[in-house]
Amino acid sequence: MSPELVPLCGIAQSCSFYYKHVYPNPYIVPSGFYPRKAHKLPQVFSVEQIQALLNVVTNQKHRMIISLFYGTGLRLNELRQLTMAYIDSKAFQVRVNAGNGKKDRFTILPKHLLEPLREYYKIYLPQIYLFEGQKKGKPMHERSIQHFIQTNIAKIGLGGKDYSAHTLRHSFATHLLDAGCDIHTIKELLGHSSLSTTMVYLHLQQSKRAGIVSPFDALPNQAT
Repeated sequence: MSPELVPLCGIAQSCSFYYKHVYPNPYIVPSGFYPRKAHKLPQVFSVEQIQALLNVVTNQKHRMIISLFYGTGLRLNELRQLTMAYIDSKAFQVRVNAGNGKKDRFTILPKHLLEPLREYYKIYLPQIYLFEGQKKGKPMHERSIQHFIQTNIAKIGLGGKDYSAHTLRHSFATHLLDAGCDIHTIKELLGHSSLSTTMVYLHLQQSKRAGIVSPFDALPNQAT
């Protein structure tokens, strides 16, 4: 927290206590006294970084997990609970049962992942979940997934807490938007309950900004 916000927080705490306990007032929300948190946009991989990440992954299981994160936009727990029964190879889609918000939905399955997915299944022979841990019939632990993903992310020079399995989901949405997919379809694929949650990817979109011409560049004489 910046030094200039420390006195403000002290005042906010005093005001909050007063309107909660000394003079309760239903028209004053105590939380409104606190400074707003800074809005930080999520990190997103470029297409080149995604390819570099896949290139450094040597473990077939780990590579498949990363590929499905980026190719489907699933959340971490949704991918952990995924079974072969929820993969529709004919329609190239994945069914997400009782995802976030307890709503079932479908997301896309990359066509180029179908055959590698079948090969993976023949090698690992999962009993229930597609990605099982050391105990058969139990989903792979989320910490194990985060650990190997962040380890491989560090190999391409992008270590740190800003990059994780969820970054692949952010990249899925942003790259779809860049490719011309509409925001409402992306909302449904991600399973967001509110469109405002999906709107954050508009700030990360690269394709439209790349085509924007600065008014300075439109001046007849740009030299300064």
